[in-house]
Amino acid sequence: MKFRKKPVVIEAFKWTCDQHYTEEPGWIIEALKDGTVVIPNLSWSIETYGRFVMEINTLEGVMIADQGDYIIQGIKGEIYPIKEEIFYETYEEVK
Repeated sequence: MKFRKKPVVIEAFKWTCDQHYTEEPGWIIEALKDGTVVIPNLSWSIETYGRFVMEINTLEGVMIADQGDYIIQGIKGEIYPIKEEIFYETYEEVK
């Protein structure tokens, strides 16, 4: 048997690691406030991961987002990172 993924509309933004970036959607701000998403301080992040990262608590455990990754909010409010090349292979912009 073969199956096709149902078309779904998600919200996403590209994480630039820029502290002055002002276009984050409200859902990521709320996730930062409630601890679902954590941006470790720069020195700890570099010491631990060798780069600046965002930690996202998911049902599968903590996922790490790197600069340039897309951060997605799924249809049930779940948040997870996806690499830019996979994002563009999987999603297209809804006008």
